[in-house]
Amino acid sequence: MAELVLSAFLGVLFEKLASAAVRNIARYNGIDAEIKKWQRWLNQIQDVLTDASHKELTSKSVKRWLNDLQHLAYDIDDVLDDLATQVMHSEFTRESEAITNKVKKLIPSCCTQSTRTHEKLDSITAKLQDLIEEKATLGLSVKVETRPQNTNRRLKTSIAHASIVGRQVEKEALVRMLLKGEPCDQNFTIVPIVGMGGIGKTHLARHLYHEKQVQDYFQLKAWVSVSDDKIIMTTRKEQLLKQLGYDHLTNLQILSHDDALSLFALHALGVNKFDSHLALKPHGEAIAKKCDGLPLALISIGRSLRTKHDDDSWRKVVESEIWRSKDDVIVPALRLSYHDLSARLKQLFAYNSLFPKNFVFDKEELVLLWMAEGFLHHPTPTDSTAENVGHEYFDELLSRSFFQHAPNNESLFVMHDLMNDLATSVASEFFIRVDNETERSIRKEMMEKYRHMSFVREKYVAYQKFEAFTRAKSLRTFLATCVGEVKSWSFFHLSKKILVDLLPELPMLRVLCLSGFCISEVPESIGALRHLRYLSLSQTEITHLPENVCNLYNLETLILFGCRSLAKLPNNFLKLKKLRHLDIRDTPLLGQMPLGIEELKSLQTLSKIVIEGKSGFEIAKVKEFKNLCGKFSIVGLDKVENAIHAREANFSQKRLSELELVWSDEPYGSRNEVLEKEVLTELKPSNDKLIQLKIRSYGGLQFPNWIGDSLFLHLKHVSISGCEKCTYLPPLGQLPLLKELFIEGLYKVEVVGLELLGTGRAFHSLEIISLRSMRG
Repeated sequence: MAELVLSAFLGVLFEKLASAAVRNIARYNGIDAEIKKWQRWLNQIQDVLTDASHKELTSKSVKRWLNDLQHLAYDIDDVLDDLATQVMHSEFTRESEAITNKVKKLIPSCCTQSTRTHEKLDSITAKLQDLIEEKATLGLSVKVETRPQNTNRRLKTSIAHASIVGRQVEKEALVRMLLKGEPCDQNFTIVPIVGMGGIGKTHLARHLYHEKQVQDYFQLKAWVSVSDDKIIMTTRKEQLLKQLGYDHLTNLQILSHDDALSLFALHALGVNKFDSHLALKPHGEAIAKKCDGLPLALISIGRSLRTKHDDDSWRKVVESEIWRSKDDVIVPALRLSYHDLSARLKQLFAYNSLFPKNFVFDKEELVLLWMAEGFLHHPTPTDSTAENVGHEYFDELLSRSFFQHAPNNESLFVMHDLMNDLATSVASEFFIRVDNETERSIRKEMMEKYRHMSFVREKYVAYQKFEAFTRAKSLRTFLATCVGEVKSWSFFHLSKKILVDLLPELPMLRVLCLSGFCISEVPESIGALRHLRYLSLSQTEITHLPENVCNLYNLETLILFGCRSLAKLPNNFLKLKKLRHLDIRDTPLLGQMPLGIEELKSLQTLSKIVIEGKSGFEIAKVKEFKNLCGKFSIVGLDKVENAIHAREANFSQKRLSELELVWSDEPYGSRNEVLEKEVLTELKPSNDKLIQLKIRSYGGLQFPNWIGDSLFLHLKHVSISGCEKCTYLPPLGQLPLLKELFIEGLYKVEVVGLELLGTGRAFHSLEIISLRSMRG
C-alpha cells in the first residue's frame, strides 16, 4: 500500500494544504504555522516512500510505518475537508458574524469544545513528528524509481476473447459431449469442467458457448440458467460432482511449458512467439516457469509487461522478491501484476475488496464511488472530468485482467475470485467487508482504524451486526452490496436503529449506500453527515427526503432510482451546488421538479425531468444543463406549448447515451398532432453517443426523419409504444447496429412493409424484433 500513499493520497493533501481557502482559514484561526509544518514534514516523508515501498515486502516494521502514515494521512484529510466544508457553510448562511467566528470548528460537530480542537491538531503534529524520527531509524532514504515511458498504457482486451491456447483437445471433447444426444432420467445433462482457480474454466466455457457448432445445434442458450437440455458447469470442487454421480469429468490441468510460453507471449508481445524478441525469450521462459502453467497468472503478468520491451524490466520481474513469498493464498504472479500498477490504480483496486466474490460491477456506478472517496482528484487543471478519468482508470484495470467482462453481458464486469483475494490482501486494515465469517472475528480495538466498510444485504439486517461500529468515528464508507443477481421479488429489511442510532455516530461518511432495503423514512439526522459525497437510497420505499438533506453541501451523487413511492424532492435543492449526478428514473409519483434545479450547473446526470409548462419546469430550461450526458428521460411532452421551446433546449449538443421521450396518456382527441411532430423533430439528440431510444404515447401522425436515420451509428435498442395515431413506421432497418426493436400499440399501422426497411440492406445486426398490439 506504500505507493497508495505516495502520490494517490499525499498528492491530494499537498493540493489541499496549499489551497487559498485553507490558508485563509488557517490564518484566521492562528494555525497557519501548524499547517506549514505539516507540509514540510510530509514532503520529507514523500521523498523516502519509493524506498519504503520496496522494503515493506520484507520488513514488517516498514509496513507498520507505512500503515501508520496512511492513517495519519486520512486524519489530516478529514481536518482539511472539515475546514473546506465550513467555508461552504458560511456561503449558504446569512449570519452577520465575520468569517473568523464562522469557521472556528476544525473537527466534526460531535466534538465542539475548543480543547478537543487543539487536541486533534496537536495529536496529528505529534504523530507526524514521530514518523519523521522513525523514518531515520528504519534507514529509509531518498530513491528515484524510473518507469518506462510509453504513449499508450491501456491495452486492448480483445486478445483474451479471440484466442484460446493449449485447450484445443479439451474444447473438442467438450463440444462432442454437448452435441451428443443421450438418454437421461432428467430433462437436462450436466457437462462439468473442473480445475483449480485461475486454470481457465470460465474462459473455456465462454468459448464453448460461442462456438459455431454449439450455436447452430441449440435453439435456445442462456449463460446463467436453462430450462432443459445441456448445462456446462464450472467448479473447483471435484468431490462435489462425484457425490452427485458425475464420474466422467473434464479436469483441466496446468498448461504445458510450450503452451504457457505461447500464452504469455501473446499477452506480453501481441504474438505467440518470441521470433522478433529473441533477447527477451530467456526471461519469458523463466517467467512462464514461475507461473506454473496457470493461465490467469500468465495473462496478468504478460499484460503488465505489454508496454515494456526492454531487458531490464523483464529481468526485474524474474528476479523479484515476490516470487519467494510464502503466501499460500495469493498467486505470486498476481501480486507482481498489482505491484506494477501506478499508485492511483493500486488505490482503486484495493477499494474493490469491499465487494464480495461474484459481485457484478457496473462501470458507471463504480466510478461514482471512486469519485466520492476522493480517488479521482485532479492535481492540475484539465479539460477532462473526474468521471472521464475514472473511466480511463477502469479501462486500464480491465486491460490488465483485474476486471473481466461479465459472461452474459458485455456492459457489466466481474472480478476473478483470485483477484478478489488479492484485493482483500492488499486492502489491509483500512477496509473491512462484514459477512458471516468476518462478523465473528471483528476486534473492537480495530474499529477506530477502519475507514471503509461494506456488507451484503440480507433478508433481515439487525443493529447488533454493526453495534461495534459506533466506535468507528473515522469511517468513510457504509456500503450495502449484493451477491449475483437480485430477484425483483426479494425483500431486505434494515433495523431502524441503524438509521437512527448508528449513522449519527459516523460523522466522516463520504459514501452511504442503503439501496434495496424496505426503508420508508429517512431520519433528519442524515443532514448532519456534511462530508457525504454519495447517497444511494435506490429501490427503497421512501416517500420524500428530509429538507435538511440540502445541508449536504459536498453531495455529488444522489441516487433515487426505483423509489416508486417518492412523491417530492426537498424545496431547497438549489443549495446542493456540487451535485453532479441525480438519478430519479422509475419514480412514477414524482410529478414536479425542485424549484431552480436548472441553476445546478454541475449536473451531468439528470435522468428524468417532468415538464410542467408555464406553472413549473419548462423544456427550454434544459439548455442550462451544459454538461448533461448519459441517461435522460422527459415526461409530459404534451405540455410543451411551442416547438421553439424544444429547440431552445439544444438537444443536439447533449451527450446522451439513452433517451426516453414520453407524452401523456390523455385522450388523443384533445392533442395537437402537428405540434407534437414539430416538438419531436426538435428533440433530435446527438447521433454519436445514442445507444437506446424510447418513444411513448407520441400523438403525431408520422415520425420525423431523424427517427431511423442511418447516421445514428451506435443505436442498438429502440422501443416505440402507445403512439396510436401513427400510420407508418420509420425506416428503422437502416440503423446499422440495431439489435433490439420493440413496437407496441401502434393501432393505425395497417401494413409493415418497405417503409420499415428503408432503402438498401436492412437490419444488419438485428437479434430481437417484437411487434405487439398492431390492430391493422
